[in-house]
Amino acid sequence: MTDARSTEPPLLEVEHLTVDVPGADGPVRIIDDVSFSMQAGTTTGLIGESGSGKTMTAMAVLGLLPPGSTTGGSIRFRGRDLLSMNEDERRKVRGREISMIFQDPLAALNPTQRIGKQVGEILRANGSSRAEAQRTAVALLDRAGIPDPAARADDYPHQFSGGMRQRAMVALALAGTPQLILADEPTTALDVTVQARILDLLRSLRDNEGTAMLLVSHDLRVMAHVADHLVVMYAGRVAERGPARELLRRPKHPYTRALVHSVPSVSAKSAIADPLPGAPANPRARPTGCAFHPRCPMARDICRDVDPALLEVGPGRRSACHFAEEVPA
Repeated sequence: MTDARSTEPPLLEVEHLTVDVPGADGPVRIIDDVSFSMQAGTTTGLIGESGSGKTMTAMAVLGLLPPGSTTGGSIRFRGRDLLSMNEDERRKVRGREISMIFQDPLAALNPTQRIGKQVGEILRANGSSRAEAQRTAVALLDRAGIPDPAARADDYPHQFSGGMRQRAMVALALAGTPQLILADEPTTALDVTVQARILDLLRSLRDNEGTAMLLVSHDLRVMAHVADHLVVMYAGRVAERGPARELLRRPKHPYTRALVHSVPSVSAKSAIADPLPGAPANPRARPTGCAFHPRCPMARDICRDVDPALLEVGPGRRSACHFAEEVPA
């Protein structure tokens, strides 16, 4: 899914990624043969319902999977396979070249340390003096849109609002001057005004700093606002991927179409336009054939028996549907 406008090699290449986690009856495959790539200075969105494998995919990139998890395939960042690195090598990449904005900043931030010190710790680890780290931390908080950053740097996380804590997480993510930021549901639980400000901030980092972003969300409105490309995930697999505008305008998978139609338009009378029927597939009891077939209005016999391959359905677009060309607009 490389940006056709660029001849540069991909910044991040995920190929045939699998993730197994321990289960009562043996390993459970949570991520199954996931592949995508992204260029520097672009935003790729991982979209899907809760439990689709979005966060686990992002965690695999940064090497933060739960204990006992095993991985297969490859994750290459700037040509280096992250999965083959030892922990010391990964530690040098985390925070410096790849950083993460976690979904819950209150849980991610240390409640016993002042905000400025937490941002400064990353800078100190990269060789800055204490005084230089403090100055840079204040500058990063200012860059993240926190008012009166010199004074607020001395506050603790509980003294910040939800939106301010998320901005502090952005400052933390920027402390290592990363080339890639992983953002896991960065606007969850924020009101729409604060959401818009955070998204504008993230988009400006891409446009002005050339920072690439892997954005995890279940919210299509968020993706439409910032994503260049989308990877639609269902039951730990890629259902569809392609340029965001084209994919949202004309889905080539029934699941993508269902997601698009579940978002009400401005003129909709109901808060939910067209909810998806049924419940997401359980990775511990994934259906045979296409995992989406129990909920799919287009399902036929082949869908119940044969798992569709992720095939090209247009320039830069792939879909894992036997009847991709029949999906209505």
